[in-house]
Amino acid sequence: MKKKRTQESQLLYELGTCLKQNDLAKAITLYESALSQNFHLSAGHFNAILHLCSSPEILSSPSKDLALEKGFNVFHQMKTQKIPPTEATITQIARLSTAKNDPDHAFNLIKSNGILPRLRTYSPVLLSYCANLKVEEAYDVEEHMKSNGVRLEEIELSALLRVSAALGKGDKVYEYLHKLRGVVKGVSEETAEVIENWFRGVKAAEVGVEEWDVEKMREQKERCGGGWHEKGWLGKGQWEVKKVKISDNGGCHGCGEQLVCVDIDCGETERFAQSIANLAMEREVKSNFKSFMEWVDRHSDYKAIVDGANIGLYMQNFADGGFSIAQLESVVMELYNRDKKWPLVVLHNKRLRAFQGNPSSQRLLQEWLAQGTLYSTPGGSNDDWYWLYAAVKMKCLLVTNDEMHDHIFELFGSSFFLQWKERHQVHYTFVKGIPILKMPPAYSILIQESERGSWHIPIASENSDELSRNWLCVTRSSSFRDKSNDSESMHTSLSTHNNFVHDSHRSSENGGSSLTGKRKEREPSPHRQH
Repeated sequence: MKKKRTQESQLLYELGTCLKQNDLAKAITLYESALSQNFHLSAGHFNAILHLCSSPEILSSPSKDLALEKGFNVFHQMKTQKIPPTEATITQIARLSTAKNDPDHAFNLIKSNGILPRLRTYSPVLLSYCANLKVEEAYDVEEHMKSNGVRLEEIELSALLRVSAALGKGDKVYEYLHKLRGVVKGVSEETAEVIENWFRGVKAAEVGVEEWDVEKMREQKERCGGGWHEKGWLGKGQWEVKKVKISDNGGCHGCGEQLVCVDIDCGETERFAQSIANLAMEREVKSNFKSFMEWVDRHSDYKAIVDGANIGLYMQNFADGGFSIAQLESVVMELYNRDKKWPLVVLHNKRLRAFQGNPSSQRLLQEWLAQGTLYSTPGGSNDDWYWLYAAVKMKCLLVTNDEMHDHIFELFGSSFFLQWKERHQVHYTFVKGIPILKMPPAYSILIQESERGSWHIPIASENSDELSRNWLCVTRSSSFRDKSNDSESMHTSLSTHNNFVHDSHRSSENGGSSLTGKRKEREPSPHRQH
């Protein structure tokens, strides 16, 4: 037999129905009837009414005045009954207050209640200040958000950009362009219009320095990951703004500037490598992984790390399948033939047994050891830690189809991990035994800032064809003219392949061993060439 609802739970159910039907009048009737009968109302009952009163549909309808009046009355009654407000309560009162054009009341409420607000709590207050050109108050809201770990999204950043541009605050426009870069790949058409209006304005022509060192700015860009320098506006004078397309190799059809595939910055790279090391040493034999870290520090000229197990076991789940040395060798040779540099294959030492089957495989193993193409991880280890750490620390490519969705890698869950993967991970497949490598993209779909002062801003598109995407190309002709005698090419590419010297290394702790060879750059044996 179904348990009969209490009058309070029945009321909550009926208020929920009113919410679904957007029926404010009926909800108010139910609420007032419950008050007259002395129902024991909870925060859930009050929040249901407040949610309806503060809904955009109601506040943009003829019922707005009724919603405002009843909403504030409900909140007053809630306080009278000493019902503690929740984050939802504060959010809904913030919406009502800003609808009444009183964002000050909303912001004071947020600051005074001791409840951790969310973006939805702050957003109506921030947008209201921006709409009323109360720029300092808007900046105060942003600072309060930052103190509570609440991150701005495009709608809020676009509003801050608009008000900062309207009041000629060039430094803040610059700051918000960079914050926007960290939030979206492509800006909305509305945000693009805000940005375009700024660059076409009088104040934008006045901001910037007239003299700067292009080479130093280029070096700063590389430290920042390759796509921006964050050193402020460069150049003086009118900006030229065009909507352009970007070629498949990253060249701008508007100004000829070369866009780049953006990496995480130097600080993030070091923190990322250290995080991997810390986690690895919690899960691995500490001395083994520490020994590997020291080895990596002593070696510096690999351009690619190869996840040997991932490639050797690729598509081998059939009756006679096993570890495919041929697949692994073909990937190694494909990488070598691209730039005459041997990659580093990271492989668990149990996989070395696969090389013992015939003389050809044994010769290949010895050759790899001699030319420094193999690092064998110790028994009992997880080789994933080794290849990931090496690729991050050496700032080089990582050849693997492992998307690193494993719970281990979820610990790195910030967006910079995805950015790092885009810049460094090489996927692969095989067509009739020939490896096909899918290299990182030639350029990143992100706001990019040049060492010469130009900007390229991608506009959001539902079309999957990147060649059809519109970009804003923003340049000052004076910047290119004044710097045209610079001996360096305008093309700026991020060098991600450090050089490593590989010598003999063998260790044995707790029954584990690591095998490496002595690094030599030499042509492979003729029978290894493809």
